Amino acid sequence: MGSEVRLQVGSCLRTLSSSRDSGEIVHALRTLKHYQEDGDLTRPHYTHALQVLVSAQSSHWFNRSRDDEEIKKLWDEIFLRGPPDQTLLLLLDTISSTGESAGLERCVSVLEKFLSAGHLQVLLWSRCEGGGSHSDTPQLRETIIGHLAALPSITSNHLHTNTPDAFLPQQYYPLLAASILDTLEKTCHALREGRDCSLGFVAQVLGKVCIQGYSSQIFELLAPRLSSLTRVDPLWQRVTQRLLENVPERCTECVITGLMRCLSGATAASKLMGNLVVTNKKAQFVLTHKLILQQYQHPTRLLKSVLGYLALDSERRILLKQVLRSVCQVWCNSSAVKHTSVEQQLYVSKALLLCVALLTDSEIQELRQEMLQCMLGGVQCRLDSNIVRIRRMGMVVGECLSYKLDTPGSQLKFQYEPDEESRELKSLMESPSVEDDEQHQPDTSSSLQPETKVQGSGGQSVTSEPGHGSDSELDSDDDLTPYDMSADQEKKKSASPRYVRDCLEALMSSDDADKVELSLQVLDSLLRKNATATQEVSVQFSKVLLHLEDRYNTPCFHTLRQNAMVALTVTDIKPVVDYWTTEFYSLNYSLRQRLDILEVLALSAQELSEPIRNKHNGVQPITAVTALEQCDDITHWRQIVEKRIQSKTRRISKGGTQPVKAVPNRYAPVAGFFFFPLLRNYDRPQVTFDLLGSDHLVLGRLLHTLGLLMHLAINAPVASQMGRALLDFVWTVRFHTDQMVRRGVMFAVCSVFLSMPGENLLTELGDDLMETRAWLADVAENDCDADCRSLAVQSLMLLDKNLKSQLQIPDMET
Repeated sequence: MGSEVRLQVGSCLRTLSSSRDSGEIVHALRTLKHYQEDGDLTRPHYTHALQVLVSAQSSHWFNRSRDDEEIKKLWDEIFLRGPPDQTLLLLLDTISSTGESAGLERCVSVLEKFLSAGHLQVLLWSRCEGGGSHSDTPQLRETIIGHLAALPSITSNHLHTNTPDAFLPQQYYPLLAASILDTLEKTCHALREGRDCSLGFVAQVLGKVCIQGYSSQIFELLAPRLSSLTRVDPLWQRVTQRLLENVPERCTECVITGLMRCLSGATAASKLMGNLVVTNKKAQFVLTHKLILQQYQHPTRLLKSVLGYLALDSERRILLKQVLRSVCQVWCNSSAVKHTSVEQQLYVSKALLLCVALLTDSEIQELRQEMLQCMLGGVQCRLDSNIVRIRRMGMVVGECLSYKLDTPGSQLKFQYEPDEESRELKSLMESPSVEDDEQHQPDTSSSLQPETKVQGSGGQSVTSEPGHGSDSELDSDDDLTPYDMSADQEKKKSASPRYVRDCLEALMSSDDADKVELSLQVLDSLLRKNATATQEVSVQFSKVLLHLEDRYNTPCFHTLRQNAMVALTVTDIKPVVDYWTTEFYSLNYSLRQRLDILEVLALSAQELSEPIRNKHNGVQPITAVTALEQCDDITHWRQIVEKRIQSKTRRISKGGTQPVKAVPNRYAPVAGFFFFPLLRNYDRPQVTFDLLGSDHLVLGRLLHTLGLLMHLAINAPVASQMGRALLDFVWTVRFHTDQMVRRGVMFAVCSVFLSMPGENLLTELGDDLMETRAWLADVAENDCDADCRSLAVQSLMLLDKNLKSQLQIPDMET
């Protein structure tokens, strides 16, 4: 800039700062615009000019001339025709530091025009062309990148509800993504013309946006377009790969994760990233370890894309085998099974099956020993789990690995109830994981032809398979019409027993399947109607039912047997309960029988705890009994406690809640007979039973049963003694490694806090109160099981409620 031009520009700026004449202001703006168009306005002087314009906008001349359209037009053009980086920085800094005024509205309006006119593309391209040889200092470059990535935050923090839609994340970041795509396209054109370009600035902007949490908004637009452009164009592949290589290391994880979530498959990932996983150690860590073993919230589609990407190139297949070895080590680690959530174990199981599905026969033989050890160890530690989903997961994965290893005569085969989860796991071994997601139509040529129906001679529809003659053709000379026997019923050979002793005899010695079935069907009602006869043989009958096996595949056998055992218990309470609790710790019983005892005790106590509505009535009928096979978890018990917790939780909208009203029931006088015998021998391992050792399945169910018995004893005189004993018991197993046992511990603690009188609870906890609170808080925050965390939170709420009610100072009487 010459000295004469410098003097003219200085004169114009002084006029804009001090003049009140509209004509002088218009002339000064026109002069600045003229020098700007001729290129005489250098960057430092342009920045100074913008600062003067921004400071002058709130002065009296701008407010007085705000209706002058020519001044507004000139003012806007000076901002929009200059270097875009300087304009963006000055506008954002002014918006974030200016109060409500006409000047603020003017800056917001200009910034909207700046975005809509495509100046973001101009800014990005100015940093790419010419090999990125820009004279920015590192501090200025970082400032520009920060303002580009955080424009919605900067504007909304100051404008609040007046923020224009163009500045909101859902509109700004797609615009920024489109600007990045336009810059990449210009880069491709420049490279074809032999000109140098640099993608460092764009890569830093992309990384900055992703690390701030907006990767989905960026890649929802970028990923599909880049997938399409890189499918057949090697230059586009080279440009996108170079873009990802230039992403700063601290942003690599966010960029790669966001990209993989939005890609359609492994082929697209291979075109976009090339061998980035081989050359970039941070990308390798993210793709081969973090996305597979440390995170588990991603969809299965991302796992398919990542592992398929590793399988598509010979250099990357080495990493695929490395991933398989790592996944195998985690999957067969018993400690990981105990201390990780079910969702994470499912995610790792999917990764294992997908890795195995991608291996060639030669690679399977190479990794056969690792896979075999993984299969045997992983299946065993999952079968030992108390969680149904984990056991079923181990069975499904074990079957798939056994089939893939092709071990003749020793392939694993389990019996389990298939569900959506198991079907998804099996499908991972069949679907082509290395291809992009496409809708494959099934091959109808090889599908089975539908069965056809032909009309029989008797007018009935007869099913016929293709290629075979119908029954009417084979028996064409048989004109006899078949007799309709659809309404006939099979006649029972035996009559239903009418007496309790007849049922006992039938179950003890009869080899007649019909007689056994009829006895089981009527046993519940007979035991309840004939209380005197039942009490004479109650203990003997209990022994027979406990050892009874389903020899004849009787329909609903387990439900009928359990109903009868409950009927015996509620009809002759003390002798039968004493028998159950004694046999629970006896020798030579299976885990199934011990679980049956606990289930019967829980259901019997639940029935006995129902209010006595009429004292002249006999035994109260049981409302509903759920077969143990149909309820692997204790959800039906938990629902009862959940309702009681809700009723005792204070809510502002509902006001105070009344305490649970004490009502007479048959359980309160006998609660101790149910409860205390179950605690007497838990720490004495027997030859066939080790409650604190390997038999943690029974330990978990015992804790849930004790918690339910405690809950049902609310307002009973013995509740305080029961609560004290239960707290001592759970304190010894509170850090158990099995999830089911920890659930039982938390369920029992919650039941104690809910049912035990508050004053007695504080007395029993005493000096351990702070330690108890710290333990519950740690479980609520850090336990890997969601149910344990939820129950710990509920226990803390109940404990705090008891503390507040007991420590509250009563009002002084006047």
